[in-house]
Amino acid sequence: MKFLVKKEDLYNGIKIVDRAKSSKALQPVLANILIETVNNGTIRLVATDLDLTVVALVDAQVEEEGRITLPSKTLNEIVSKLSNKLISFEMNEGETSVNITCQNSKFDIIGISADEFPPEVYNVEVSEDNGFEIDIKTFTKAVEQAGFAAAGYESSNLLSGVVCDISGAVLEIASTDGNRLARVRKSIDNKDGRANQLIIPSKALNEFVGMSAYIEEDSVNVYTERTKLIIKSERTLLVSRLLEGQFPKYNQLIPNESPKEAVVPVNAFSSAIDRVSIMVNEKTSIVKLSFADNVLKLTADTPDSGKSEEEVDINYTAEPLDIAFNYKFLLESLKKMNCENVKIGLNTSLSATVLKPDSDEDFVCLIMPVQIR
Repeated sequence: MKFLVKKEDLYNGIKIVDRAKSSKALQPVLANILIETVNNGTIRLVATDLDLTVVALVDAQVEEEGRITLPSKTLNEIVSKLSNKLISFEMNEGETSVNITCQNSKFDIIGISADEFPPEVYNVEVSEDNGFEIDIKTFTKAVEQAGFAAAGYESSNLLSGVVCDISGAVLEIASTDGNRLARVRKSIDNKDGRANQLIIPSKALNEFVGMSAYIEEDSVNVYTERTKLIIKSERTLLVSRLLEGQFPKYNQLIPNESPKEAVVPVNAFSSAIDRVSIMVNEKTSIVKLSFADNVLKLTADTPDSGKSEEEVDINYTAEPLDIAFNYKFLLESLKKMNCENVKIGLNTSLSATVLKPDSDEDFVCLIMPVQIR
């Protein structure tokens, strides 16, 4: 194997695939990146943890065909520190040691045979009948807004996934961990009007958001094949397992109307939470909110440390209400609100609370309060 490649092209390719590698690999080859020549002008980079696989095609001057897997961490460090010149990769047939040269820098890396890398994770065939095209900016914004409320990735249940529901010209994305919920609806150009519901591991969608910055096209094609999701652009491929089961009927949890409503400036509210939370009890992370007479009072206290308090001017004329939340849930929701003011729908101190931007955007966050003692 022998090829020449631009440092920037190779480094971008490594950054695209690197996060799909296995950090707790039972098979050592899964901690490596597969590098293989495709034709005279292209090499392929692949990384996988068996649940998620990412592929990137990189322009290169290929002189001799070949394939090898190299340790992701070492390869990443080397390429990142080389000068911005052409990099030469050379490996003799039958060997697993690769010579990397860039101007006066030389490295020899010992890899693992590409025969040990599972080919089925990236050699996938797709049917056009099982796919649709979607605008990248629309898709990534929806994932960023509504995917953050999923349960931790280590969870094996459905709540560690993000549900993507396509119906007609509407894409609905939602996630919940049982304590909070986020849902967004976006208009899409679904030419075939195909309806589908996919439950996608949150890690897969987060990785796609990260790699989308390196995709030059305006849209990607999304396919489903049995238990797999495939997101494909001209130079990248993401393959993820789908979660199987019945996702909770989350729309039934979102009230259409709330008896009480407060209109609160997002920046002032976020800043106040950030300051008041300095004094929260680290075990509970609770901040108490008191709504009354166009004023929102925030308080937090820790018996051993003291307490904090701040007031924010708001629009609220309903009867006074005291309610408490995990402040981290509030902050994470507010960060997704691309607006000046947030509408907060309230009922009782133990009822689910709804946060919506005051713009026309169809975006909802729901947070369960905690009991005030």
